[in-house]
Amino acid sequence: MLAERLLSTAVEVAQKRYFADTPRAVPSLPGPEPGKPYLLYAHVPFCERLCPYCSFNRFPFAEDPARAYFASLREQMRMVADLGYTFDSLYIGGGTPTILVDELAATIDLARELFGSLEVSTETNPNHLIPEILDPLKERVQRMSVGVQSFDDGLLKQMDRYDKYGSGAEILERLQSLEGFFHSLNVDMIFNFPSQTEEILRADIAAVKASGGNQTTFYPLMASRAVANQLKRTVGMVDYDREGRYYKILVDELSDTFELSTAWTFSRVGGGMIDEYIVDYEEYVGIGSGAFSYLRGDIYLTTFSLRDYGRAIAEGRMPVAVGSSAATLANRMRYRFLMELFGLRLDKKKFERDFGVSVERGLWKEVAFFRAFGGFATDTEDEFTLTERGRYLTVVMQRSMFAHLNSLRDSARNALAPDERQLLFGDGASGCGTGCDDGPE
Repeated sequence: MLAERLLSTAVEVAQKRYFADTPRAVPSLPGPEPGKPYLLYAHVPFCERLCPYCSFNRFPFAEDPARAYFASLREQMRMVADLGYTFDSLYIGGGTPTILVDELAATIDLARELFGSLEVSTETNPNHLIPEILDPLKERVQRMSVGVQSFDDGLLKQMDRYDKYGSGAEILERLQSLEGFFHSLNVDMIFNFPSQTEEILRADIAAVKASGGNQTTFYPLMASRAVANQLKRTVGMVDYDREGRYYKILVDELSDTFELSTAWTFSRVGGGMIDEYIVDYEEYVGIGSGAFSYLRGDIYLTTFSLRDYGRAIAEGRMPVAVGSSAATLANRMRYRFLMELFGLRLDKKKFERDFGVSVERGLWKEVAFFRAFGGFATDTEDEFTLTERGRYLTVVMQRSMFAHLNSLRDSARNALAPDERQLLFGDGASGCGTGCDDGPE
C-alpha cells in the first residue's frame, strides 16, 4: 500500500495548493474559448432522503421551493447561452433530478431549444423507476444513471435507503424491467463501504450482471473528513488498506460481462456505452446551487444557499466564486494527466501540442512515480496506457481529489445561514421551510 499512501498524500498536498482558502466572488462565469468543446452540468439539490455519506449539495424536498428552483435553473441556463456557450452534452445530477419530472422535462426542452441536439444524461433513485416518471423521459434522455449503491439489504438500511427506495430484490426487479428503455442504463454502486464484506461485494457484482444495465460505475467510498468521522461513529472507519483488494475483485469478476471504459466505469460488451462526462470533456460549465465549473484551469463554485441563488438569478446575476488559487500551467497539466489516465489512455502528442512541453518534462515527477510502481502498460512516443496497478492508482488519485472537493462542499455547507443549515442538520421535518421562501438553490 506504499504507492497508494504516497499518492494520496501527494494529491492532498497538491489540492491544498490549488484550492483557495476563501473563494473569491466574481460577477459571472467567463465566456467560452473559440472551438473548445464544453459539457453543461445542471445540479438539482432536492432529495426525499438525505444519505449520510453524501457531500453533494442537497436539501430535503418540498414542492414549492423546488419548482421555483427549476425556474431559476432555466434562467441561469439562458445566462450561460448569452455568454456564447454551446454544448452537445448535458449531464443533470443531484440530489435527485427526477424529483419533479415535469420540471426536469421542461429544463431538458429548454436546453435543446438553446443549444440544439443534445446527448442527455440524468440521475435518479430506484423509487423513481416507475412509468409516470420514466415515460416523459424516454425520448428526452439517452443515459439514465440509477443510484443503487448496493443490493444488500443490511447496507441499504445502514445508508438509510431501505425504507424509501426498497429492498435489493425490489430494486433489481425494477432495473430488469427497464432493459432497452434507454440507450444506456447505468447502475451506480459504492464499494469499500465500512461494513461491506467481500461476500457482499461479490453478491452486488452478481446483481449488477443480472440487472440488464449496460453500464455500471463502482465508486470507491469518497468521504470528506466530516463524512468519514460521521461514518466512523455510526458504521465504522473506512478501511483504505483493503480498497485495492476490493477493486481487483471488481475488475476480475466483471470481466466476463463488462469491459473497462474508465478506471471505475464498466460497460457491457457491445452495450453502446456513453462515457462519463469527466472523461469526454476537459472543461465544463456548472449551473445550479452547489454546482462546480472547470474553466481555463480555474474552479468556480455556485453558492450553496438556496435563498442566495434564487435572489441572484432574479436580479440577473450569477452567484459564483473562484475556488482555485492559481490557474497555473502545472495545475492544468496535472488535471489533464489525471483525466486522461482515468480514461485509460493519455495521448502524449496532443498533450505536447496543447501545453508546449512533453508530459515527461512537464510532469516528470508524476511520470517517474507511475513508472517506478509499474503503472504503465504502454509507454511509447505516442501514448501511455495502464496496467491493472496503474488503473487502481488513478482510482486513488480520483478518490483523493473528490474527497478534497467534498471537503470544500462541507465548508460551503457549514457557511449556510442557520435556518438553511437546520434543514440539513436538524430533523428536516418542515421541508424547506423559511430557508427557501425567497427562492431556490
